[in-house]
Amino acid sequence: MRVNLITQVLSPSQPGRGSFPVSLTIRPACGLPGEFQFPTDSDSLLRMLHRQTDLPTPVLEQFEGSLHERRSAKLLGVELSDQVLTKIGYFID
Repeated sequence: MRVNLITQVLSPSQPGRGSFPVSLTIRPACGLPGEFQFPTDSDSLLRMLHRQTDLPTPVLEQFEGSLHERRSAKLLGVELSDQVLTKIGYFID
C-alpha cells in the first residue's frame, strides 16, 4: 500500500544523544480516509524504513536530516507491505 509518512518529534533531543521519541502519522497516499498515528523513536523508524522500503539511500538520508534539523519530516508515496502496516497497528481491510 502506498502511504504518506509524516513525523513530528515528541520531545527535544540533545545533540549526540541518539534516539528520540517521534509520532509517525500514516495516511493513504491515494487520498482515502484512514489516518493513523504511531508512537515510535527515531532509530526504530529509520531502521524500519531502511529494511522495509526500497527507498534510495539519499532519500532516507535527507529524511533523517530533516527529522533531526527541523523536528519533522515527510515521505510521500512510500510503498509499505500490508504485513509491515499490520505489525505497527495500521489495519487494512
